[in-house]
Amino acid sequence: MFPIHFAPLQGFTESAYRLAHYRFAPGIDTYYTPFLRIEKGNVREKDLRDLETDLHFIAETLDGASTDKQGTNSKRKPYHLIPQIIVRDRAEFEILTKTVTGLGFTEIDINMGCLYPMQAKSGRGSGLLARPEKVREILDAINQFSSEKHVQFSIKMRIGYSEPNESLQLLPMLNDTSLAHITLHPRLGIQQYKGALDFNTFDQFYTDCKHPLLFNGDLANLQQIKYIETRYPKLSGIMIGRGLLANPVLAAQYAGIPCETPIDTLLKIHTEMLADYTGRLQGSAQILNKIRPFWTYTEIPKKIQKKIEKSRNLAEYLEAVNELS
Repeated sequence: MFPIHFAPLQGFTESAYRLAHYRFAPGIDTYYTPFLRIEKGNVREKDLRDLETDLHFIAETLDGASTDKQGTNSKRKPYHLIPQIIVRDRAEFEILTKTVTGLGFTEIDINMGCLYPMQAKSGRGSGLLARPEKVREILDAINQFSSEKHVQFSIKMRIGYSEPNESLQLLPMLNDTSLAHITLHPRLGIQQYKGALDFNTFDQFYTDCKHPLLFNGDLANLQQIKYIETRYPKLSGIMIGRGLLANPVLAAQYAGIPCETPIDTLLKIHTEMLADYTGRLQGSAQILNKIRPFWTYTEIPKKIQKKIEKSRNLAEYLEAVNELS
């Protein structure tokens, strides 16, 4: 049975979501932050504030103060979080890495798969895959930093930005780099989430990759997970994003861990997140804009989905959500 890693998704898996999911949906081995980025020469403050919330929770857990929602000490796995960073060169890598390790983290994931045009066209995320000289620069920095600071790095990537052979051409360099693992999504950056998965390219990468490898992409139910488990038995794990947003207990179901229904768990996570947003955001409009996207990937009745999308204020929104109870 593979470890399950929760993929980071910008705008969805922020700290409020991660911590609520951890409290109510067991079975996740590792959570990842949406990528921390450079803004005006420094690490974006919003990203750091989000990460500090996790650090506070981790400290509470280590002190034995963290309890589950029934008031008893949680027996689930410790909350394991790996910050992800997105960079286009060694300079950005060094700023972000020094900041993250300065907070006490000893594991960092490098984003080489982001599909957002603004990032990719600037040479970050999947756009980095088409620039082997920059990849080499960053991999050299990884080797140096990991040996000097005892930090473990991993990479989340796609098979290429515009050509599938980009990942295969980079593989010899990746194999020579000190990495904890690689997560590969078998689509191109320019595809975003469209089109079929390229299993042929994944097969080649899987065969020749010398690092522990994780599969990511279109895993939304147990049948799909079992297919990947059977086809690639030497994988070191799988990473799921949208599938867990739709069904938060998918990992628990896969592991055979007793859990509540997906909708009951979604409602508990939602309640926790709404309380978080209400406590730190100003005005119902701001709260509504923040919480409404929670339902984007969920499988709920279309009638209720439309009511949520069209809600003009928190009262209308909560009336729609309460129909799910």
